[in-house]
Amino acid sequence: MKTLANKSQAKNKAYARRKHRTNVISKTTSDRARLVINRSNIHIYAQVIDTSGVVVATANDMSITSGTKSEKAYQVGEAIAKAAIAKKISTVVFDRNGFLYHGRVKQLADGARNAGLEF
Repeated sequence: MKTLANKSQAKNKAYARRKHRTNVISKTTSDRARLVINRSNIHIYAQVIDTSGVVVATANDMSITSGTKSEKAYQVGEAIAKAAIAKKISTVVFDRNGFLYHGRVKQLADGARNAGLEF
């Protein structure tokens, strides 16, 4: 029987494997900017980083007061797409940063796609 500490370690190892796998692919195989997301229990953040590692645009849900977490994530996706398009970046590589493509991560991606960002 697994203890709580062992379950936590197993989750952290799985997250680290996913993060490493996605980072290796997105950082080494593309000459496009990356749309990097970070998700906490409460908030979601997005950044567009160019190939030299400079942050071009950012968006988060700190100022959004109404809606569920998924609805806020969709609005963050729209906001990051508008900010990236304003900086003349229309195609990016989606770096989900080890998070599963489900729920808020998927909503952010859908919001960015619907606002005109291509990936």
